[in-house]
Amino acid sequence: MKKLYYICLLLLVILFGCTKNKVAKQNSSISEDSVSTYLTLANDDHLPYAYKKKYSQKALAIILTQKDDSINKVNLFRVANRFYNMSDWKSYLETSKLILERCEKSHDTVNMAKAYTYLGDYYVEKSISDTAFYNFFKAEKLYLKLNNNYNLAKTLISKANLQFNESDYSNSEITVFKALRVLKDGKTNDLLYQSYNILGVLYNEREEYGRALEYHNKALVSIDDKSIPSVFQSKASSFNNMGYVYLNLKNYNQAKNYFEKGLEQEHLFVDKPKLYAMLLDNLAYAKFKLNESEGLPDQFYQALKIRDSLKITSGIIVSKTRLSEYFASKKDTLKAVQYAKQALLLSRSTNRLRSILEALKQMEAVDPKNASTYSKEYILINDRLQKAERKMGEKFSRIEFETDEIKVEYINLEGQNKTLLLIFASFVILAVLLYTIKLQKVKQRELLFKQQQQQANAEIYNLLINQQNTIEINNIKEKKRVARELHDGVLGRMFGVRINLDSLNKIKDDSGVERRLNYLTELKNIEQDIREISHNLNREKSELINNFVAIVANLFEEQKKTYASKFLAHIDAAIKWEFIDNTIKINIYRIIQESLQNCNKYSKATKIKVEFRKQEDNIVLKISDDGIGFNVLRAKKGIGLQNIKTRTIECNGTLDIKSKKGEGTTLTIVIPIKKI
Repeated sequence: MKKLYYICLLLLVILFGCTKNKVAKQNSSISEDSVSTYLTLANDDHLPYAYKKKYSQKALAIILTQKDDSINKVNLFRVANRFYNMSDWKSYLETSKLILERCEKSHDTVNMAKAYTYLGDYYVEKSISDTAFYNFFKAEKLYLKLNNNYNLAKTLISKANLQFNESDYSNSEITVFKALRVLKDGKTNDLLYQSYNILGVLYNEREEYGRALEYHNKALVSIDDKSIPSVFQSKASSFNNMGYVYLNLKNYNQAKNYFEKGLEQEHLFVDKPKLYAMLLDNLAYAKFKLNESEGLPDQFYQALKIRDSLKITSGIIVSKTRLSEYFASKKDTLKAVQYAKQALLLSRSTNRLRSILEALKQMEAVDPKNASTYSKEYILINDRLQKAERKMGEKFSRIEFETDEIKVEYINLEGQNKTLLLIFASFVILAVLLYTIKLQKVKQRELLFKQQQQQANAEIYNLLINQQNTIEINNIKEKKRVARELHDGVLGRMFGVRINLDSLNKIKDDSGVERRLNYLTELKNIEQDIREISHNLNREKSELINNFVAIVANLFEEQKKTYASKFLAHIDAAIKWEFIDNTIKINIYRIIQESLQNCNKYSKATKIKVEFRKQEDNIVLKISDDGIGFNVLRAKKGIGLQNIKTRTIECNGTLDIKSKKGEGTTLTIVIPIKKI
């Protein structure tokens, strides 16, 4: 009976154990199905970001409850991939670190190397290049030990990309060729494509355009739909890269052809919207360079819209910089400056030094007033960038703990090139300095000549005035002489005639009548003499008054004869020049002369007008032209305007200058009449 009891108990235990194992297997199967379902949903691009993140976290929660084995690590990598695709960098980093930690505990070298590459990708995205390089380097060493050529080459390519992004072109080139040596015997078209592509882009940056095209063609040939799925749009990428090389070669027709080929690839917008926007923007730029207007600027705007929706900051900066260049060519300065400023502001917010440099260069082109400020900032940032790149290269070298002969030779060559560049730059600076000094001397001589010429003109005018003064003195003497003649001659004759006529009143015969007629004739002669003297005096007075007017008129005649511009002049007859001080006349004459010289030399006017008006106790001189005008504030220090201002002050007058670019210039000078 007791034996039977134990047998029954044993059967119950076995039955319960089998049931428990079956339930465990079912739960495990359910968990696996749930993980797979959640990961599939997390990879569905049609779902909102919040849902994809929730499903990824649910999958991760289930995986963490499972046994730490190879399948578990595969699932963890899948979760990490979902976080990477969503740009959830915090979750991606935590998951990658968790994988590495588990791999280290289990001494899983294969997955440890893969975890290092995942961490390297994270730090690349965060622009922490030295830490990214460290992780790639660790992965490289592990794959080298494992003799895993495919993943070794893949890691080397990631490292080369990182070196390229930090402008360490020489070491990037060396790393790519290391990868190619590893891939020499393997059929790995996907990695060959990436290697050739990096070399093509690298040589393009180094302006070795022939080699760039050679490797981009190799990359294009290596594309195989079996190893590289069409969804990656490798052909479109290669066409874009080749087009970009031709852009740099200024072969815009060829560049346009390649960009159009890239855009013709099927499903490009769906598969790679970022690449589509890049090709579209490049195509628009090539058209712009070819002076083609079809589709512009709409294609620029479309590319910018896509980049903006995808939040591709670097692409947005490029689009806005190119839009600025486009509108600058269309003379739309407002939009050109607007887009350039937006590009500069955005590049500064990202702290991407190369983007800042490109934006500053464009600002310098579209905002010449502040060009010197942007130029100074450009030089400072460029120096900073070079130092940062140099420092990063040194960090990479310290991480690798090795010195490569090719690298040493490259550094030596780079040093020699810098020395040669420095010597050449010194010669250029010296030449520019000497040229500037020579130019300044020429300008000083020209200025001195002008001053001497002005002084000579003033002396000539003073001589003319003195001559006129001499004429006036002679005229006064002549008047006195005429007065004496009138008094001594005409009045004496008239007195004699009057006495004789009085005596004839007593004579009543015919002889008296005849004598009266003779005296009347004499009176007529005297009347004619007086009239002639009066006319002469009036003419002399007119000549005396109009001496200054005649001098100015001569200046106006010279202006009309010498220059093609239409010249108009008006002098108010109400101005009594004979009562105006000679100093004022001299200054007025010189002001007119200086103003006409400025009009002829700088204004490009077709019409010049000079007016004299009397306004109460003032003389108003107005000189206007329909020329190109100028900025009054910037031109205040000009010698010509300073001379005009000085002479106006000497006359106790006021000067008003009105001018705008393209609207001509008007000088109004008001001088109080200083009577003699």
